Amino acid sequence: MQNSTIIFFTYIILFIGAILSKFSKNDKLTRTFSISSLILSFFAILDLTFRYYRNIETNFLSFIFKSWSIIIVDSYALIMALTSVFVGLLITIYSFDYMSYYERQNDYYFYLTLFIASMLGLIFSGNLLITYIFWEITSICSWQLIAFYRKDIHLSKANKAFLVTFLGSTLMLLGIAMIYFEKGSVNLVDLKGKQISDILAIFLIFGMIAKSAQLPFHVWLPDAGVAPTPVTALLHAAILVKIGVYTFGRIFDFTFKVLPEIQQFEIFISILTILIAGFMAFVETDIKRILAYSTISQIGYIFLGFATNIASSIIGSVFYIVSHALAKAGLFLSAGIVEQNTKEKNIKNLGGLAKTMPLTSVCFLLCGFSIIGFPLFGGFWGKFFIIKGTVETNRLTTTLFAMLGTVLTLLYIMRVYNHVFLGEKKFEIKEKTSSMITVVFILTLLSLIVGILPNIVLNFIKI
Repeated sequence: MQNSTIIFFTYIILFIGAILSKFSKNDKLTRTFSISSLILSFFAILDLTFRYYRNIETNFLSFIFKSWSIIIVDSYALIMALTSVFVGLLITIYSFDYMSYYERQNDYYFYLTLFIASMLGLIFSGNLLITYIFWEITSICSWQLIAFYRKDIHLSKANKAFLVTFLGSTLMLLGIAMIYFEKGSVNLVDLKGKQISDILAIFLIFGMIAKSAQLPFHVWLPDAGVAPTPVTALLHAAILVKIGVYTFGRIFDFTFKVLPEIQQFEIFISILTILIAGFMAFVETDIKRILAYSTISQIGYIFLGFATNIASSIIGSVFYIVSHALAKAGLFLSAGIVEQNTKEKNIKNLGGLAKTMPLTSVCFLLCGFSIIGFPLFGGFWGKFFIIKGTVETNRLTTTLFAMLGTVLTLLYIMRVYNHVFLGEKKFEIKEKTSSMITVVFILTLLSLIVGILPNIVLNFIKI
């Protein structure tokens, strides 16, 4: 099977799964359509990855259709696609128990599956206009998922998320139009190695940092915590916030050349985001908002690595995309187990859950260690290479601030763990949802594996 055919098969099967989920009148059938399409998609991308690294197809860079390079396949895209679909698959399995109490499951699984399909469309896009189209589909899906409960506060928060990200995407679309009039093409193959102006770069960057909730566009992501926990895990950890940072890497590290002042501007925004969001996480009391601010801060590290733009820092950013997706999904889904069993999100009203929820407690702690960047955990290698890149480029002040950000991460993660799982026992509950805990355990185990055996990921990264 041709590589382009595999990708189109992946798109089609996910879109069909989404549509069948939408029009199914039976909840069990709805879940079956969604999970079946995701499983098929995951194995198709595995096959695509195998073909790429074995060089089974000679013309692998792009699939050409009427002079439009609509698909690009490289190690960067494959790593992102495998991570997104795999974590999305686990979150969908987790949803079976978590969402079983709610009506409108056909809507939920429709938007969930369509979200992942459009994410893959964006990842493999070799054309800026097609990238924008899939970009907006993800915005519509996230808008509907955040507002799933349909109360006024949920609708308000969803509208806020949509408007902030839409503002960014509008600026990005303006930048894409300017690229077309300036360069005569929006195909990434044609644009590779070309330099773009400062104002054009700023328009593109604003779109990407808005989607990734970086300062000053960060305000929408903590409010997205009103969504069901599987949705927040999907938005924060696996997919949505990675769209902006993935596109930034694709455009500014693998396609265009940018002037040094633009590079310095993005480094400044990244450090500011790491520190301010880390401080906000430390003073917040809502567990989902703490993890949201943590996401904002940690995505800042990925932007920092791409903005530093040397081999070691880029490798660190790609590695941290994987390790952060695994660990942050584990943290959010652990928080979902806590919330579902206690009906409480304020960490000051929780406590002693390690006695009654030991597996959730251990998984939360280990995933937290990965986010902090402890050795032998996945997050360590990502941050190590990113900070190594700042040292190699003689940005010592940036290095110090990045290291300070890891200290803040340690403080707020351990603060959450102390309030929620240690101290006086306040709830007499048990870990009842075995499938949900199994998903969290798998994510935790993988966070350990990529930390102990980092070459599993590093050997796939080709810069």
